[in-house]
Amino acid sequence: MELTEYNRDQVEALLMVHRHLRGLPASGIETLREIIRPYLRFRAEVGAFQEHHLADVCTQKCFANRTSACCGREGIATFFADVVINQLLSSEEECHSLLQSLSGDQGGFKCVYLGRKGCLWHLKPIVCEMFLCDYAKEILHRKSEDLLRNWENLRLKEKEFTWPDRPVLFDELEKTFIEAGIESPLMYFHRSPGLMRVKARAGARIQT
Repeated sequence: MELTEYNRDQVEALLMVHRHLRGLPASGIETLREIIRPYLRFRAEVGAFQEHHLADVCTQKCFANRTSACCGREGIATFFADVVINQLLSSEEECHSLLQSLSGDQGGFKCVYLGRKGCLWHLKPIVCEMFLCDYAKEILHRKSEDLLRNWENLRLKEKEFTWPDRPVLFDELEKTFIEAGIESPLMYFHRSPGLMRVKARAGARIQT
């Protein structure tokens, strides 16, 4: 079965990252794990918020009833840094499950990474984690306006890792792999015209 362009890009990124990480010494792996620790603390904070305030809502709305825009087929933008971070945290079995889901994709409406028990990623892509549909936002608003403000504060924290108007983790991880001779269509921080403009404007401000 021929892979779609989306699946092929995902497979190539997974394999490139896997091979590169396996070739690093233990000290190199530990360096990468140290770099991502602040991000993992942020993700734990987001995860706790989601679990406490939205888990039941999202499970019913998205996973059970299939009525939300969440987890749509090929609608998930995965950054190269998402792949790196996930593989640093994953077991060999978990990595293999992702590759199997991509190579055995039978089509359909849902994200290729959505299994019977939910997302197959050890740490799901940041785009997935930070997406809230209007229904979920309304639920937060009904519970408390403070909750919605708390969520918006988490969105601001996300930018500290993903919005390249300053040195950010996702950009730096791509740079590390590019310097190792690795290229991927998922390297949006070095390929996306929009993100390149963000970096250019930030550089111009610093120079002036």
